Amino acid sequence: MNVQSKPLSPEKSDSMNEENQSPVPIAVAHGDGIGPEIMAASLAVLEAAGAKLDIHEVVIGEKAYLSGNSSGLDASVWDILRKTKALYKAPITTPQGGGYKSLNVTIRKSMGLFANVRPCVSYAPVVETKHAGMDVVIVRENEEDLYAGIEHRQTDEVYQCLKVISRPGCEKIVRYAFEYARVNKRKKVSCFTKDNIMKLTDGLFHKVFDEVALDYPEIETDHWIIDIGAAMLADQPEVFDVIVTLNLYGDIVSDITAQISGSVGIGPSSNIGAHGAMFEAIHGSAPTIAGQGIANPSGLLLAGAMMLAHLGQTRVAEKIHNAWLRTIEDGIHTPDLFTEGLSVKKVGTHEFGEAVIARLGQNPEKLDKVTYDKDAKPIEIYTPVPRDSEKKELVGVDVFVQSRMEPDQLAKLLSQAEHSVGVKLEMITNRGVKVWPDPMPETFCTDHWRCRFMAQPDSQFDLASVVALLSRLASSNVEFIKTEHLYTFDGQPGFSLGHGQ
Repeated sequence: MNVQSKPLSPEKSDSMNEENQSPVPIAVAHGDGIGPEIMAASLAVLEAAGAKLDIHEVVIGEKAYLSGNSSGLDASVWDILRKTKALYKAPITTPQGGGYKSLNVTIRKSMGLFANVRPCVSYAPVVETKHAGMDVVIVRENEEDLYAGIEHRQTDEVYQCLKVISRPGCEKIVRYAFEYARVNKRKKVSCFTKDNIMKLTDGLFHKVFDEVALDYPEIETDHWIIDIGAAMLADQPEVFDVIVTLNLYGDIVSDITAQISGSVGIGPSSNIGAHGAMFEAIHGSAPTIAGQGIANPSGLLLAGAMMLAHLGQTRVAEKIHNAWLRTIEDGIHTPDLFTEGLSVKKVGTHEFGEAVIARLGQNPEKLDKVTYDKDAKPIEIYTPVPRDSEKKELVGVDVFVQSRMEPDQLAKLLSQAEHSVGVKLEMITNRGVKVWPDPMPETFCTDHWRCRFMAQPDSQFDLASVVALLSRLASSNVEFIKTEHLYTFDGQPGFSLGHGQ
């Protein structure tokens, strides 16, 4: 069954009668590139449909960056976001170079918008696609993973980006995905990870998924390694219903899913947290077509419908969504969707918005009408409960070293520090591959070495021992660049082996 016939539940219910509802405060960012054009068209539709909004405009993105604000927004904007608790945002541009951080990530993380929900629906036969009937929702973790943005250049040749995964972060997003499925009467939740390689980080996400799934016995579950899962998603999306995954994977597969549904230009998204929400199109600012009046406002417009449902204005959201369906059904398409023999009229951004306005109050005839469930149970945001602390024991340390030595030479130098500190050099790796002892001559090495020292039996190994080891290494002119302490938790190693170990 096509998604249009399914009830769409608001993220947050509002028992107040819509007709008597006072205007709801929201922040609006017009964005960069095509942002101002598609936002103008979308706001015009929302207003014409009767949305009750008290708009507070904010300036974020490229203008703020280039005015000297490295964060991409003025401090006063945070006060507006806290007051309104809802941001309707057009795409923004992050200037290249200069160390600028992504404002999208900053807002999501700073405001605790942990859940990124991206519905991807095909609209065959009115929008060309190879996957008629496609109906997949990507629930992407929004705060952690490589998007923590913790990066370092460590040597002449090696750069590092830390992948940060927490149990509370996994618990929040996984439980949200199951709650979303339950409220929206979805039948299956699939988990995408790469835990065959990243056994601790992705392994934790998979483990939490399996734990949480036990509380939702009526919902079918499965797990896919991200590479084959993405391949199956691109080839047979009908296999999937709701997909929950980590931040980077979710970013990638949601764009893939939106594109194979017909166009990434029609993909909306919501970013949900305990203290607010942000609604946006999933595409970028497309500066190459900015100012030409040809951008498709559909993704942002549908995000606006998601926002209205979130704010309790389900009747207006439903009216907008159905008018949009009727518009594309009538063959009124922007250039990105226009197909000879399928489309009827090619229009620009403003004209498309006017066409939707002209159809407000109408329903589609070929596509299924959308019905928003105003009485749907709100999706509860789970607050993780702290777990009992496990017995944590320091059993070694990885010392990362910059050197041009051969592995045997480096091992000989490092071994001089062993005995007086109560540790033994167990392994040296290069880019994760064991190169000492017993190196493979074919292994290519850089100037970046992980040197693993393990505590010896009956030694009193503690943080002071780590300091003493580093002092010995420094006196031997070993250029160490970072350390990672090696712990066991209730006797289980909290660190990975080297490849080939």
